[in-house]
Amino acid sequence: MKKLELFYYDSCPFCQYVMSVIEDLNLKVEMKNILRDQSNLKRLVNDTGRRTVPCLYIDNVPMFESQDIMEWLKDNESSLEKNS
Repeated sequence: MKKLELFYYDSCPFCQYVMSVIEDLNLKVEMKNILRDQSNLKRLVNDTGRRTVPCLYIDNVPMFESQDIMEWLKDNESSLEKNS
C-alpha cells in the first residue's frame, strides 16, 4: 500500500476540494495541517522549497495542484488503503 500524506490548512478552498474527494473515496490519508503544526510546514518547505498546499505526498514524493491530486486519487482508488 502507498503511504499518503496530505499537507493542507483548513481555510484553503483547494485543500477542501481534495479533502472532499478523500472523504468520498474513504481513503486512508495522514493529514498534515501546516498552520497547526510548524513541523509539518517545515518539512514541506525543506522537501519542496514551497509553502503551497494542497500537497499530497505519495510514498514521500510530493504532488502539487488540487486537480492533479484529485485525478490521481480517483485513478488509483482501487489500489489505495481505505479507512476501516
